[in-house]
Amino acid sequence: MSVRHTATDELNRQVKNKYRSFLHLLRTYYNEVDQKKVRRALRNVMANSGEISGQTGEPYIFHALNVSRIVIEQIGLGPTSAIAAVYHDLTETGSIKDEWLKQDGASQVMELLEGLGKISGIKITRVADASENFRRLILNLAGDVRVVLIRLAEQLELMRHLDFQKPEDQVAMATDSYYLYAPLAHRLGLYNIKSELEDLSLKYLEPDVYRDLQKKISETKRKRNRYIREFIDPLKEKLTADGFRYQIKSRLKSVHSIWEKIQVQGISFEEIYDLFAVRIIIESPPEKEKENCWRVYSIVTDVYMPNPSRLRDWISIPKSNGYESLHTTVVGPGGHWVEVQIRTKRMDEIAEQGFAAHWKYKGGREDEGLDQWLKNVREILEDTDAASDDVIDQVKLNLYSNEIFVFTPRGDVIRLPENATLLDFAFAIHSDVGLRCTGGRVNDKAVPLHHRLQTGDRVEVTTAKNQKPATGWLRYVVTSKAKSKIKQSLDEEKTKAAREGRELLMRRIRNWKIPFSDESLKKIMRHFKLKAAKDLYALVFDGKIDPLEIKEILTNKPEDLKERTGPVEGKKLFSLEEIARNEDFLIIDKKMKSVDYKLARCCNPIFGDPVFGFVTIREGIKIHRKDCPNAKSLMSRYPYRIVPAKWTDIRGNLSFEAAIRVSGEDDMGIVNRITELISNDLRVNMRSIRFQTGKGVYEGVIKLFVTNANHLEIIIRKIRKIKGVHKVSRFYDLGDGE
Repeated sequence: MSVRHTATDELNRQVKNKYRSFLHLLRTYYNEVDQKKVRRALRNVMANSGEISGQTGEPYIFHALNVSRIVIEQIGLGPTSAIAAVYHDLTETGSIKDEWLKQDGASQVMELLEGLGKISGIKITRVADASENFRRLILNLAGDVRVVLIRLAEQLELMRHLDFQKPEDQVAMATDSYYLYAPLAHRLGLYNIKSELEDLSLKYLEPDVYRDLQKKISETKRKRNRYIREFIDPLKEKLTADGFRYQIKSRLKSVHSIWEKIQVQGISFEEIYDLFAVRIIIESPPEKEKENCWRVYSIVTDVYMPNPSRLRDWISIPKSNGYESLHTTVVGPGGHWVEVQIRTKRMDEIAEQGFAAHWKYKGGREDEGLDQWLKNVREILEDTDAASDDVIDQVKLNLYSNEIFVFTPRGDVIRLPENATLLDFAFAIHSDVGLRCTGGRVNDKAVPLHHRLQTGDRVEVTTAKNQKPATGWLRYVVTSKAKSKIKQSLDEEKTKAAREGRELLMRRIRNWKIPFSDESLKKIMRHFKLKAAKDLYALVFDGKIDPLEIKEILTNKPEDLKERTGPVEGKKLFSLEEIARNEDFLIIDKKMKSVDYKLARCCNPIFGDPVFGFVTIREGIKIHRKDCPNAKSLMSRYPYRIVPAKWTDIRGNLSFEAAIRVSGEDDMGIVNRITELISNDLRVNMRSIRFQTGKGVYEGVIKLFVTNANHLEIIIRKIRKIKGVHKVSRFYDLGDGE
């Protein structure tokens, strides 16, 4: 009995401490009237303080207080949202009482709770649910964006207590956070929440990597702090002398962003010099914000040499999520690169709290940037087939991209994702313009459809009435709207071709007086290994299947026929994938024999890479690297379609296609030195080489043939030693070949 009393006393003590701490937070952010409303809600919930939450393993009151704290402190929402955050957990258990909702601001609180009820159970755990769940979540934004902001706060709180969950649930929730909630937080300008969700996701999706990076960050902390003091002392002196009221903070890169840099650039932790950024936050009247930020920039660049190519001006043209700041990268003591961010106190609040801070400064919840984003998202959802599994990928593309700003001939600004092309721009103007686009002019120079745009470009589109989208257009666009419209148009063309192809085939069959039934159709489709009748008729219309061949199928006996793998358009060379497959260099699940497989183009595995198999719907088994960018998503969303795979011993002298990305200073003869090393010294065959230069630097992609992963690593190490080469890394996307 005494043990039970001790546990109860300890729980009561914890509840009191949490409650007092929360009251102190309320006094910091709310006036007396608003504090009273939230306190009343808390007292109502206190009766349930003994009930344990199955998701966090703590009393419900702890979870309610923690989510409300995030809503108030990190997102900056008002008392209505705080009350909804306090109540939200109890609505699921039915413990909330009607009289509670008849108190202050009841109607708004009830609307938020209803919205939270619709999306609170969303988890991307089954293939069939993924698209519809995501759709429901995003469409809720159009009602009241605060619903999603509170849901983000809850997701963050659940991720902070993920140790309580079973391993499989940890992976599922971490996957949701990484692919859905972190990009959503990023798009709404909630960078702190986005970074924490990414870090916590990495902790459970890549535990060994996370622990290793945490250890290295901890070991270098003292040295880093000493360097930061050395860097900011001269800046403090100059800023004070110039009469600025300011605050200087240093921000360490998140574990995830460090890991991402290591992956993308192919470098080690020790090679990353810009582990942190220095943020200068100044106090300034609204009318002088831009002027004062540029004055601070002048002071910074007087003290330290800047890198002109790394200047980012998001003050003149803010990001679509409201982010405003001036970024520059300078050479600090010891020759290390340091990123400096310059902003005002108002800009910093918006950077920390996203659109919620906009409401505070604009006096309402309307914001053009948010409204435009919501409009774009709704277009994606409305234009996409409800059964399509790539809804998530399409919206994620829009959510998680850097932006460029280009101008129409009239001077209107158009926001587009980084790497957007002329064709993306055309679809951004209007769907009809995109569908009829034949090319255009950028800065008064004629360019093709696939020309990539850059910030500041002045873009003009040319169109033609008889122009129609081609399948290749999908390779030229990055925006989800353009992809959706092109696919829709291609599907309409295919439907039209199938209709005319069917009429053509039926007319010929009638002329031949051959009986035709559903069984006849199935027989033809089996022969050509086609999934849908629509595909058959379209191929007949396009001339890729000869009706005379169909006549032969329908009139000959089964043993007289040879199955085809599909329409043949002439002889072709075997690809490396097919050679590898024929030579049986992979063992795919010991229980499976003679299975058909292909090497995935997204990560291009080669002999020696750790691999796994993924069972696709139409293309047999695809072999992916275990560190493929798509691996985590595939393993978590489709675990039942994963099969083990490993390489066997190579017989013969077979080569695998691989690619490397090279960059550095644009020095005379650099390309020649690289290719001579590969061809003459290393005696490696190259398939293609593509280099681009500009502003004194170059970047190139070289496709070559290697025997295994170790061979490729040796080539990379040798190229790194060439003077003028700064970075060399493996490049995975081989595209469609050249």
